[in-house]
Amino acid sequence: MNGVMSVRPTTETEIDHLARLWHEGWNDAHGDLAPAALVQARTIAAFRDRLAAALDDTRVIGPADAPLGFCMLRDDELYQLFVAREARGTGVAAALIADGEARLAARGFATVWLACAIGNDRAARFYEKCGWVMAREVVNRLETPAGVFEIAIWRYEKAVRPEQLR
Repeated sequence: MNGVMSVRPTTETEIDHLARLWHEGWNDAHGDLAPAALVQARTIAAFRDRLAAALDDTRVIGPADAPLGFCMLRDDELYQLFVAREARGTGVAAALIADGEARLAARGFATVWLACAIGNDRAARFYEKCGWVMAREVVNRLETPAGVFEIAIWRYEKAVRPEQLR
């Protein structure tokens, strides 16, 4: 990637593209780790619905007709972070996570968290490189149209407010 990577608000016209990107990225990261019924529930349509519902909390990098990645927030959580295969290793994820951290800090949160699938070592290494610390294993409750799944995850945390960094 050349030049400065600009993180920007997501537009409604990008939902379909981002749903495909999310579906592909989720399957790359979780397809071998998640229960088969959860993998089946994670359809492009389900991702599209989730994106549409969280549009105001989602930011992207890349051209409007072909975004390269997105970051979604929920309360004090860096809720979703996915990057297109072709953009992995280019700095897109680092720019998105930094933007997400700054937005969470601006919302008044001192310490924030994210969920990482147990066994998703590539993501875990990336989070640790960005200063996140694996706090503990917890059970994450995932509500889907196919039912509720309770999945053990690694909970990563990071202090994002300057007064917490001293």
